[in-house]
Amino acid sequence: MIAAMKYYIWTEGCQMNVTDSQRVSSALESLGYASTLKPEEASVIVLNTCVVRQSAENKAYGRLNSLAPLKKANPDLVINLMGCLVGIRTSDKLRDRFPYVDVFSPPSDPGPLLAYLTQDDVRQKMLEETRQRNAWMDEDLPLPEAEHGRLVAAHIPIVLGCSHACTYCIIPYRRGVERSRPAADILKEARSLVRQGVKEITLLGQIVDRYGLDDPSLPNLTGLLKQLNEIDGLERIRFLTSHPNWMTDELLEAVASLDKVCPHIEVPIQAGDDEVLANMKRGYTAEQYRRLVEKLRAVIPDVSIATDIIVGFPGETADQFQHTYDLLADLKMDVAHLARYSPREGTVSARRMPDDVPAEEKMRRFRLLEDLQEKIAAEIHARYQGQTVPVLFEDKVKSRWRGRTTTNKLVFVESEADLRGKVVPVQITWTGPWSMQSRLQD
Repeated sequence: MIAAMKYYIWTEGCQMNVTDSQRVSSALESLGYASTLKPEEASVIVLNTCVVRQSAENKAYGRLNSLAPLKKANPDLVINLMGCLVGIRTSDKLRDRFPYVDVFSPPSDPGPLLAYLTQDDVRQKMLEETRQRNAWMDEDLPLPEAEHGRLVAAHIPIVLGCSHACTYCIIPYRRGVERSRPAADILKEARSLVRQGVKEITLLGQIVDRYGLDDPSLPNLTGLLKQLNEIDGLERIRFLTSHPNWMTDELLEAVASLDKVCPHIEVPIQAGDDEVLANMKRGYTAEQYRRLVEKLRAVIPDVSIATDIIVGFPGETADQFQHTYDLLADLKMDVAHLARYSPREGTVSARRMPDDVPAEEKMRRFRLLEDLQEKIAAEIHARYQGQTVPVLFEDKVKSRWRGRTTTNKLVFVESEADLRGKVVPVQITWTGPWSMQSRLQD
């Protein structure tokens, strides 16, 4: 028996998708729906999808196929397919393949689902007009009920879409051209989140450093950070993902000087070989990236840096991969997000570059970098041994509270006290490559 007015959301992919799902949850709850963890209990099911990698796309198709029996058993069940699998223009092929899907929603756009559920012509017109401006975002929407007063760290999209068009990336085709949200909306949303108990916000954008560059009426990212830094009750501010070409000296100085902006930068390299970088259309060389990392470490005290690397890009030779390995070994980044290349239909690399690195070789290269980064991370974390650091605690896992340092290090502490949403100084007692353990100060 399907319970009326319940919704279930499945989310795959990046933090932007997580934030989009939170917005859908809030919108559904404003219509009287309650969340459920069991899809068979729901009257509305939302699949928020990702297609950045083939594995994520395969998961989405698997989930869609698993819903067919539920729809057959309950024809009134509303199924909403959302996100990058849908893209900014829904494919007829997708509609034909999954005829039991009721609503197809572009990324960051709960409008079609809400219009379907309300069947309100006036609302439909409003949503269509808003969608033409390439953003459906209501900064007044509260957090989902389950997260109200419990969510410590939240994400705010500030740049939607992307216009850079790296040859391997599907995002511009699925999320559309780059466009910045109004600063007033972002600030209003941040204040609303703080009123609901959020202590840390992370600003999101495919190239977050380009905030405001598409609209001369808006501040740039530095200006936005300065305004956010003035919000009472907000403890920490982060932003991601950066691009080497758009990290200005002004931005680095802002990170160093603004007390709420965390000294943690996520700036992908993707490859350590210049020819591979050119084939990816990244727009910089390995040497330019090395100089950027040097500058980051010189300007921002104790900065932690995360990077992304793709192995097995079309044409990548063993020597070219070695250049990537050597760069990672030299720079000793705090975090390296690793991925094996998989062609995404419609991208330049999929159309023009043969996927000629065997799967076994991709995995071998992946494992080499994985092992190297594990050793690097362990060495970096070992420097924290015995130090006292402030940690913002977010939630409790069994008997231990889990939180993060300003440099985004994961820290656990055992305590019977309620530490949720509090910045507490702790002494590090154990370190490993992925997390650290601590004790409260006496």
